[in-house]
Amino acid sequence: AAFLILGDACTRACRFCAIPHAARPAPPDPGEPARLAEAAAAMGLRHVVVTSVTRDDLRDGGAAHFAAVVRAIRARTPGATVEVLIPDFQGDGAAIDLVLAAAPDIFNHNLETVARLQPAVRPQADYGRSLGVLRHAAQAGARVKSGLMLGMGETEAELSATLRDLRAAGVSLLTLGQYLAPSAAHHPVARFVPPAEFDQWRATALALGFASVAAAPHVRSSYHAEELMAVRSAS
Repeated sequence: AAFLILGDACTRACRFCAIPHAARPAPPDPGEPARLAEAAAAMGLRHVVVTSVTRDDLRDGGAAHFAAVVRAIRARTPGATVEVLIPDFQGDGAAIDLVLAAAPDIFNHNLETVARLQPAVRPQADYGRSLGVLRHAAQAGARVKSGLMLGMGETEAELSATLRDLRAAGVSLLTLGQYLAPSAAHHPVARFVPPAEFDQWRATALALGFASVAAAPHVRSSYHAEELMAVRSAS
């Protein structure tokens, strides 16, 4: 199961996402970590995915809140594994380290798409910055995961280069799924990628050294997250 923390409004307005935008969302709820941990325990979860909206209005981007949630889950359900799917924290290494200090089992940050499409798809983010976040976590010894949406207008050459960039950054777990536009006002779907192509990209990614790859039209970041992390990390 995946839990969304830090509110229901995002300080960014990415063109692939339907979450509402707000320049100043509500402050973080100090009771949220304990409530989330209790909910995870009540559901009997063995693997908990924690993600959030982007909070550029907060000094640490919400990193301390992420860490508090991870620690609360650990205290309430010691046997559960925890995966965090974080925003980029504007590339702040100190904020990334706050999350890493809570020792999540998987550190996930989605690159989302190839370099050329970043300004159109996630204009307040940056390809190099996201790779830097992933590299920082990998160099700290974390098991690092990322994901891409296919069918946004990327070329085969661009996708191949992106996979190589992710491996060079130390990413060992990968998800590839079909992009679906939330509305006509969002970034359009350029094409629907056939399942056979997803199979080919999975084989390509494994050949590049990714330890585990989930690739299919319906795959999303938390798709079979527990099974994906069960494979030993690539070196």
